[in-house]
Amino acid sequence: MQVHFESRDPEGAQLRELVVERLRFALRRIDLHPASAHISLSDANGPRGGVDKRCTLSLNAQGAGHLVIHASASSWRASFELALARLARSLVRAWQRQRSHPRQNNKRLLSASSAE
Repeated sequence: MQVHFESRDPEGAQLRELVVERLRFALRRIDLHPASAHISLSDANGPRGGVDKRCTLSLNAQGAGHLVIHASASSWRASFELALARLARSLVRAWQRQRSHPRQNNKRLLSASSAE
């Protein structure tokens, strides 16, 4: 998996290794091997402070398509962890949707054939 990391802020750039490692760990636990991921950390207000640290996770995953998750918090780490949790939930839901459709189609086919 290719992971692209982007941050213009020096504090955000210091988290690069941690962010990439956490992303790979989370995706490994879900047993998903996407082609590429893009992580972007940005500061909306600049040095003024507040809940303005924004993390954007973009992922291309087979079966889940292209997912983009945004999260904002008062620190870089908190915004990344929040975005990562949202990404994991979205991937699990996509995986469950993908698994549930063939079973539903099978039930419909069985009920239609038994009606004949």
